Amino acid sequence: MLRFISVIVAVLALAVAPVSAQQATDGPLNVVATFSILDDFAKNIGGERVSVTMLVGPNSDTHVYTPTPSDAKKIADAKLVIVNGLGLEGWLPRLVKSSGSRAVTIVATKGIATRKIEDGHGHDHGPGNADPHAWQSVVNAKTYVTNIRDALIAADPAGANAYRANADAYLAKLDALDREIREAIVKIPPGRRSVISTHDAFGYFAVAYGIKFIAPQGVSTESEPSARDIAAIITQIKKQKIPAVFLENVSDPRLMRRIAAETGANIGGTLYSDSLTDEKGPAPTYIDMVRHNIKALTSALSS
Repeated sequence: MLRFISVIVAVLALAVAPVSAQQATDGPLNVVATFSILDDFAKNIGGERVSVTMLVGPNSDTHVYTPTPSDAKKIADAKLVIVNGLGLEGWLPRLVKSSGSRAVTIVATKGIATRKIEDGHGHDHGPGNADPHAWQSVVNAKTYVTNIRDALIAADPAGANAYRANADAYLAKLDALDREIREAIVKIPPGRRSVISTHDAFGYFAVAYGIKFIAPQGVSTESEPSARDIAAIITQIKKQKIPAVFLENVSDPRLMRRIAAETGANIGGTLYSDSLTDEKGPAPTYIDMVRHNIKALTSALSS
């Protein structure tokens, strides 16, 4: 009898072993995110079940990025590609085609009410002339998260519970962040809630939180402001007594330094718009980026 039981146990062990070995060799889901903010979202939601690679790295400009041969390899190896859409990654379709990839592409901005570009620069950077910088509103960031969560579940149904739990925890952090911003803005006198930024990347932030941003460049860093544009902004700063000019980590600071010098406006520091920093910088995550920006804004505008 004991010998019979031993044989049964041995047979069951052999039956189970190949399944366990297969699970061990499957490894994490290969995901490509087009730039650092999407990379951060995907890692927060995917956790240990995903391996996320970004194309446009920290402190780099997605608007003017030139893909490399290694990027095509990353796309070819991916099961899921996460993109912002709204015309931000104009270089991506050709890259995907050249890679021969069969990866599923998820547009993280799906369902977001887009902001129309009305800055007078005449640049069309998205469907219907939409502003692609939707992540600058934390409420919109929550839509990014739910879209990425659903795409990961579709690609890896076995991880559904983990993806939902990770997304719920991160969404709670974003809710807290949104409240933090609104509490900080209240402390800024209404008459001082205007700033100059390098390019028009903060339109969604402006609509959500009531800070007016004026930019000499359009929504893309590719656009070059004319002498008339710059002169008009200098006049506006002087007339409205706009207190601060901000630099950006993805833009040349010389124009903003010139505007500050000609108007007497203070340089309020650096805002992070289109890219995170590396781990040593002040904005290595999306939440760190937003907190850095609101601290810089309140510091420059409150006094």
